[in-house]
Amino acid sequence: MSRTGGAPTARWFPVPSRSSGVQTRTGDQKNEEAESDRSDRGLSAPSRELLKFSTPRGPAALAAFINLRVLNPEHEHWRRGIEAAVIYNRLHGDLRVPFTYRVPSGQWITDARRFYARGILDEERVEQLETLGMIWSHYDVAWEEGLSAARGWAAAHGHLLAPTNATHQGYKVGIWLKNARAAARKAIETEQRRAGGLPVASSAGALSQVRREQLDEIDPSWCPAWPVEWQRTFHLTRQHLDDGGTLPTSPGDVVHQGEDLGRWVRTQRLGFDKLTAVQQWLLKQVLGITPATEDEQPRSRRTQAGKWATNYEAAKQFYEREGHLRVPRKHIETIAVGADQEERELRLGAWIGNQRSRASTLSPERWKQLSAIGMRWT
Repeated sequence: MSRTGGAPTARWFPVPSRSSGVQTRTGDQKNEEAESDRSDRGLSAPSRELLKFSTPRGPAALAAFINLRVLNPEHEHWRRGIEAAVIYNRLHGDLRVPFTYRVPSGQWITDARRFYARGILDEERVEQLETLGMIWSHYDVAWEEGLSAARGWAAAHGHLLAPTNATHQGYKVGIWLKNARAAARKAIETEQRRAGGLPVASSAGALSQVRREQLDEIDPSWCPAWPVEWQRTFHLTRQHLDDGGTLPTSPGDVVHQGEDLGRWVRTQRLGFDKLTAVQQWLLKQVLGITPATEDEQPRSRRTQAGKWATNYEAAKQFYEREGHLRVPRKHIETIAVGADQEERELRLGAWIGNQRSRASTLSPERWKQLSAIGMRWT
């Protein structure tokens, strides 16, 4: 305003607005970005990317974001959990999350399973998780883990008759299979009792028919009626023959996957009569194994009582021939034993000395028998 004559004249100067960033287009952009940064601080990284309209976005991801954030806003805990579930599904192809698998927000999957079991999980949330491949039971997860390890072990070894100490990628598949066999046998026993009209105490712990069929698909012989060790060695012997090998008959002939096939074949031939009819059929028809002949059977091992009786007969023979029992320490007595009168050489002098030193531990009957033929105890 001028004071130099005449009416005062008003002069206008540009005054900055109280709202920042309104003068230029550049200022508008900076203000909008600053406001966006402040509003996005509570969002996850994937959500912030979706809000940048200059970035290409997948229709499915955008639809999931709008459903969670706009149409059906959820609690922050659920949003973070479902985002972690999506990532897990992308990495593993399913939602079989182990019980011990943790995310920053905690055991979220475990909580969801517990709420589902109680019937308090919303249907929409159930649908979201099932779309990702959710398995609701811990027992189902444990079964799937074991089944996956069993498939891997069978693919590597050609059968599902793993020993108890077998592992596959760190998983104790041998113990898992042992427990599965016990559960399968319990299920079979339960079914047989019910079919026979017998009472069944409980079916808890029995393996379901569906799960038995899953293992049958991997190896139909995974749960034999006899020891699994027998079935495993039978399979390895058959595999050896199928590969062009000859039937091993002596220990050490062929060792495959830690099993001495020659020793096993010899044991089957010698104990053929002790096997079940099915096992005998498998040995004869599949492997061509026949029972051992009488000449091949080993001599029966003598018991301690039998050995003592034979040595006593030798001592009695010496006494009747010599009239005393003062047997030299290195004396060898020859005696005929058995129905075929087989001759044996016995170290009678050493045996007499042993009986004298063990006099305090001998039974009264044996002490009397030796005394009667001139035994000198001192």
